[in-house]
Amino acid sequence: MNLENNITEATSRFDHLEEMPISELLKNINKEDSTIHIAVEKTIPVIEELVGKLVTRMKNGGRLFYLGSGTSGRLGILDASEIPPTFGLSYGKVIGLIAGGDSAIRKAIESAEDDSEQAWKELQEYDINENDTVVGIAASGKTPYVIGGVKTAKENGILTACVTCNPDSPLSQEVDIPIEAIVGPEFVTGSTRMKAGTAQKMVLNMITTSTMIKLGRVKGNKMVDMQLTNKKLVIRGTKMIQEEINVSEKEAKELLLKHGSVREAVYFYKK
Repeated sequence: MNLENNITEATSRFDHLEEMPISELLKNINKEDSTIHIAVEKTIPVIEELVGKLVTRMKNGGRLFYLGSGTSGRLGILDASEIPPTFGLSYGKVIGLIAGGDSAIRKAIESAEDDSEQAWKELQEYDINENDTVVGIAASGKTPYVIGGVKTAKENGILTACVTCNPDSPLSQEVDIPIEAIVGPEFVTGSTRMKAGTAQKMVLNMITTSTMIKLGRVKGNKMVDMQLTNKKLVIRGTKMIQEEINVSEKEAKELLLKHGSVREAVYFYKK
């Protein structure tokens, strides 16, 4: 195994972990984590390329699909599931698929990630088309489920990208836009739920947040299209309206609950 191109499996810089005091364990994990943002920063030009194309495609009705297995798949599902409540985008515009199906979100499904044909079958169930974008997520860059999905998607004229933590991986070679956040060996050797997972989460946040902003789902710095799914968000929305149109808290809340979002409440008030 060539560790130069398989950094996610390289031996940890730390050893005899079981002998470390808890305070030392925590400080060393934190020390390793402090390097993640540097690795992600280096990927910004490539993320920018993806977001620019993604915004155009979503304006034309396209969707964003994530493909992943294990931790990577769960991160894709997490990011996708947070888009509707945060930005008011309809469900089905950002979709996360995980090897093994929904049951794999909570429990590992043996060998699911080794099926190189399954991801494309699942994408076809969504009538995937050339307006859509597929992003494969795999820390190692070697997951057959992900590689097979993006490869076939690309062959069908669909824009593809990936988020990985190994350089020049098989996954990177199969996509249009490879995002490689090289975070180095994990604190616990091979445990990519740690630095690699954190880096992937950061990249996904950057992709979707910047895309949603460019799609007009944020005004100033406010989530004006957020769904009012709990009391905290109603309070937040009420304050946003007060700041925008200078009305009482009572009136702002009534406007919010009547129109369903900060954007609509302000729009109808100003008509």
